[in-house]
Amino acid sequence: MKTLINACLISLLLMMHGAFAADLKTAKQQGWVGEQNNGFLGLPKNDAPADVKALVADVNGQRKAQFAQIAAKNGIAEADAAKVFAREAAERTLPGNYIQNQSGVWVKK
Repeated sequence: MKTLINACLISLLLMMHGAFAADLKTAKQQGWVGEQNNGFLGLPKNDAPADVKALVADVNGQRKAQFAQIAAKNGIAEADAAKVFAREAAERTLPGNYIQNQSGVWVKK
């Protein structure tokens, strides 16, 4: 009986795993999130969970603020600051995670 209860608890924990708020690293590893070619995060899969979508929106808001600050400090356009970041982010992306190529197509690095 105890083995059955333990098995049920383990199954429940595995099912609940998706219910916890996503973190960026895990979301990228699971293929829900990728680096777009414009410096922002994107969703390679259309059916991303709500917590992943919220995470992307939050991080993109932070990035937008950083791009604006960098642009103002250096006298460049915000889009130019974002493009530089996009290239660096693509280089730092771990193999197996998604990046968006220059044509806008999602590819695994």
